[in-house]
Amino acid sequence: MRFTNTSWILLGVSAVAMGCGDDKASPGDRSPCAANDGQCIFRHDTFGDEQLWTDTLKLHELVQTLSPKAALSVGLKVDATAVPAEVLATADLDSPATTVALIELNAVVGVRGTVVDGQITRIGITCALCHSTVDNSVLPGVGNRLDGWPNRDLNPGAIMSLTPGLPGMTAKLGVDNAAAKAALMSWGPGRYDARFNQDTESHPVLLPPAYGLRDVALETYTGEGPISYWNAYVAVTQMGGHGNFVDERLGIEIRHEPDRVTPMLPALRDYQFSLQPPAPPAGSFDAVAAARGKILFDGQARCSSCHAGSSLTDAPKLHAASETGMSPHEARRSATGMYRTTPLRGAWQHPPYFHDGSAKTMLNVVEHYNQALNLSLTEPQRKDLEQYVLSL
Repeated sequence: MRFTNTSWILLGVSAVAMGCGDDKASPGDRSPCAANDGQCIFRHDTFGDEQLWTDTLKLHELVQTLSPKAALSVGLKVDATAVPAEVLATADLDSPATTVALIELNAVVGVRGTVVDGQITRIGITCALCHSTVDNSVLPGVGNRLDGWPNRDLNPGAIMSLTPGLPGMTAKLGVDNAAAKAALMSWGPGRYDARFNQDTESHPVLLPPAYGLRDVALETYTGEGPISYWNAYVAVTQMGGHGNFVDERLGIEIRHEPDRVTPMLPALRDYQFSLQPPAPPAGSFDAVAAARGKILFDGQARCSSCHAGSSLTDAPKLHAASETGMSPHEARRSATGMYRTTPLRGAWQHPPYFHDGSAKTMLNVVEHYNQALNLSLTEPQRKDLEQYVLSL
């Protein structure tokens, strides 16, 4: 299936951000961020994707009806620093009016909206929706921003499935609405399929972290390209941003004038490169066992043959799914047909593991490779190796 500048409309969400500036801007108007302000772009620039989320999917109509409790239940987060403390302390979390007020304050992480006379009239998303969370310092789902941390509570498919404009969009694309809605609902929290709008298959993958990428050669699970490639792909083909993206390998050619995405990619990349993986909390792993695990990691377990160097990945080298016993679906649907070795720094923070979330714990990861690669590790060795990876 080929997507052009007249048929790019998609069936999914992948990144989001909160915004500032003129919320009534049309897709052709300027960004709310300076082109050299990567943090603002990551958090606040919708790239003009209101053309999808408002005009087509009518997300604003859905959000208008949600209480904060309902919004939090599908994984949306609230930036407590954007709300006056006295307002936050007395907010009615059962009232949709509170949600509207939070949108007006630009306090919903990854969501940028315009409110006129108590009604949301425009809404869009940016990178922070899927790739930021909060520290829950006020209550679950409300706290200080943690940029780069994957929002594994977010349920993009459920949100998409509930948008009032979905039936109209699926009709325009010639896709059965009931089947599309069922697929979206099946993804679950923390998962998203960024190829669903290309082939209508449904094989969601985990939302990845956006930290610890400075020394990583390729940023996608399947190694299509560096971080700016993926930022452009997501901004244009998934968020619905007003920009250009061309990849002949995938048969995708999308062009908009003006291009609001491409000029922002260098600063966005630099900000993401500045995001360091979080250190494991004190007491979260057994340091003595981890020391034994490092010896196994570099030796008998052969982990360092792929998780190599300071970045803990051998990218740009890629691997066939059969090499490691991975599900082949994501690779099969990609431009490369292969998988990139995932860097491990900060892995303690975002279980489950593997691109599809098939390993619930790090010990499950170790046990998978012990069997798939015939490593013959004993149970104590497997636990030591688990502790080492959790210490990274």
